[in-house]
Amino acid sequence: MLKRRHGSILKRHGSDKRRRGSSSSVELELLPHDVIELILERLPVESLRRFRSVSKKWISTIDSPRFQSRQLNLRRQSRGHDLLFVAYYEDPPDDVAQHALGSSSSCIYRTVKFPFPNLLLCYGSCDGLVCFFCIHTPNVVVNPATRWHRSFPFSSLQRLIIDKGPPFGSDPIYELGFGKDKLSGTYKPVWLYNSSEFGLDNVTKVFDFSTHSWRNLVPSSPYPILKFQKPVYFDGSLYWLTDCVEETKVLSFDLHTETFQIICKAPFADDAPRPSNVVLFILDDCLCASEKTWPTQVIWSLDSSSKTWKQMCSIDLTNTFPLFDRCRLMPLPVAILEKNKLYLHGRNYLEPLMLHDLNTKSFEVVSTPTTPGDCIYYFESLFSV
Repeated sequence: MLKRRHGSILKRHGSDKRRRGSSSSVELELLPHDVIELILERLPVESLRRFRSVSKKWISTIDSPRFQSRQLNLRRQSRGHDLLFVAYYEDPPDDVAQHALGSSSSCIYRTVKFPFPNLLLCYGSCDGLVCFFCIHTPNVVVNPATRWHRSFPFSSLQRLIIDKGPPFGSDPIYELGFGKDKLSGTYKPVWLYNSSEFGLDNVTKVFDFSTHSWRNLVPSSPYPILKFQKPVYFDGSLYWLTDCVEETKVLSFDLHTETFQIICKAPFADDAPRPSNVVLFILDDCLCASEKTWPTQVIWSLDSSSKTWKQMCSIDLTNTFPLFDRCRLMPLPVAILEKNKLYLHGRNYLEPLMLHDLNTKSFEVVSTPTTPGDCIYYFESLFSV
């Protein structure tokens, strides 16, 4: 009742403001501004974007970093994350599809379409921001909720490939990670690149939005990274799987100190697994890993204090064939809701989002994409860079 009443006051406030003009904005303050802030913090992003038109004071409030942080924290506490399917279109349609997931869950599965052909999406999101990259086109950070975006320039690694062409005879490894230095509050894209033909061994670059430039990091990663692995952002650090002869390790990069560190050994049964059969990801607010050994896919979660792995579940993949290609990239776990509903998204071309009930062991197709894209966990926010 209180939320509905406050919402009605804000709507009347906005309509009165439009009728009476901007000169009377002070007279329209029906409530103390600190009370209005408390109400605004609980509103969705779409409503907050509309309420920016009420007055300059409201614009200042809604655009302030302090307000945006509180609004995002309340969003996380009250609802948890949504799922976002980011579709790539050269000429995107206007429609945006969305529907609720689960009978008692408030999680929403949205499809958002961006006109960014030939771009790749960094894994996951950070404060409601997603980052696109490509070797041949400029990179871009986007807020899907507000449609704010900011491009940032090629790194020297991208320019090297543009000038010389892609290396032959070996597969170059290049992945862009995107995350937040939690102490300074700054966002940082990070390139990690390997190419024997170009003489690049674990070359690492960090982009600084304040100077709009890239800078090299020394020392760089102590190990090469595994192919087909997107860096995973979690709690102030980026994580990769290493490509080591003796065993696969988990490598972290602290976005504040800008240093690499080996966290632990990966939990995989095979010490040197095929890159297409393993993956890192975030699930239930934990760093997780998964390995496919047909016909089984096992998921582990990492205890951040003891740095030990605990098995969460084991999935019989025979029930997902042929929806997921058994010979290519394994499906990616993207969310777990209501304690037992695991959502898996295929990482190959046009593979579906599926719901796996961990209790009944059943599978259900939730959505089948009609265009290439990536599915990520996501929180709506007002943030920009």
